[in-house]
This record gives sequence, structure tokens and C-alpha cells, in this order.
Amino acid sequence: MKRFGCRAMAFFSLILANVTLAYDVKVEFSADAVQTVPSRPEYHARMYVSKDAVRTESLLNKIAVIEIVDSKNQTRTMLVPKEKVYVQQKRDKPMAAKATGKPASKKPCKDLPETTCKMLGKEKVNDRQTEKWEFIVKRNGQDFRSLHWIDVERRMPVREFYPDGTVTELVLNGTEQMNGRKTEKWVMQMTRSDGQQMMSTQWYDPELKISIREEMQGGFVRELRDIKIGKQDESLFKVPTGYKKVEQLPGYLMPPQQAVRPGALP
Repeated sequence: MKRFGCRAMAFFSLILANVTLAYDVKVEFSADAVQTVPSRPEYHARMYVSKDAVRTESLLNKIAVIEIVDSKNQTRTMLVPKEKVYVQQKRDKPMAAKATGKPASKKPCKDLPETTCKMLGKEKVNDRQTEKWEFIVKRNGQDFRSLHWIDVERRMPVREFYPDGTVTELVLNGTEQMNGRKTEKWVMQMTRSDGQQMMSTQWYDPELKISIREEMQGGFVRELRDIKIGKQDESLFKVPTGYKKVEQLPGYLMPPQQAVRPGALP
């Protein structure tokens, strides 16, 4: 099956990565996902999050599209209401928890390709109890090792050492009300090997177990607004009657091909 891509959806996957892929959602909700980039119009989508799936409604090339990521059935579906068609991918290898009935692995690397990890011990970092993990990524026959201190309570990395010398530090900086929600304010500083530093701030919602707002240097912001807690209608996460399954999205939804200069690799 041909892969389908949607660059416009990318930031929603980032802001809800630990919802879409964690498969352990406890609180169902809906929200407006908003991205703000300087000198560009705000980008909006509506999201519906259940214990087994996430539905995202947005515009792609000014056309309404719907994306459904279903952890229970291990599928990712893109629907185009205008044409009443959809494309669908199915995960090749089901999660171990689904296959064996045992609890899912708590290893932080379990969904990363060509990556293994092992816990080296427990340490207190930035006033937080953490697990110290070593990650090993295999690429082109080489092993690349990194260290990650994972917060025991929040399961977020509060310190990371990367092979290229980059270091990140994540520090809890109190609590704040954000978009009508009680959140924890976390500040991250990334320092590259050349000494250049970058800062970002995220507001973590303990009830939803995700960050509902993130601000980065340069004015880039992504957040969830109008959050409404409540059980989501199961029909939201199913392909409606009358839709036809196709192998790829309509051409007008696909991004234009980049021009390739002579002699360059495509």
C-alpha cells in the first residue's frame, strides 16, 4: 500500500504524540489544536480523543480532511469528505501488550526504530526522581549512544546527553492556569556542542497527561484550546457508511513536487 502523508498534520502529531501513541489515555476529551507561526495565518484543527483513538479535523490545501489514529485496531485512516474516499494504513506489528495480554513495556525506546535501551539506575535530577536510561541507535553499522533521565512521575526526560554533544535540561517552574486548565510550567534549555542555546516552555496538564501549550524561540506556539472533558461518541472514530477505500489521496491534496536541479539527487 502506498503511504499517505500530510505535512499539515505534523504539528498535531507532535503536540499529542503521547496521546496518539501511548495507548493509555485515561481521560477522554475534545479540543481545538492551534499553531501560531510568525508572519503566517493561525492554523486550527478540531481534535477528539478517546481511550482507543484520536480524530483530527482540519483543512489541507483548503479542503476538509479527517485523520483517525486507532490504537485498538492498529490503523491510521485519512478521510476526504468531499470525495467520500479514504486511505488506511495498518501497523505491521501489533504492540506486545495487544498480542500477549501483558502490560505494555515501560521502556521509553519501545516505539523507536532500530533503538534499544536499558535502565542504568535511579537518580535525583533537577529536584525530580528519575530513571537513568542509555539509548543505543544502530545506523549504517554504527552504534550511537545517548543518556536520558526520565522523570518517574511525568515520564518526561528532564536531562539528555546526545552523541553530537547536545545537552537538554527540563526544569519545573511552578504551576499556572492555562486555557482554563491547571498546569505545570516546564522550561527546557538546549545547549549545542558549539555553545549555542535555545529555550522553550511547555505547560503540562496532569489530568490529561499531555502538554497543552508549547512556546519556542522565534514566536512559534502550538496549543490546545477550548478543552472539553467527556466521553467521545464512538462513531467519530469509524469510517462512515458510503465511503470508498482507495490506495492514495486525491492529487489535489498532495504537496507539489520539489524541482530538482540538474546533477542533484532527487
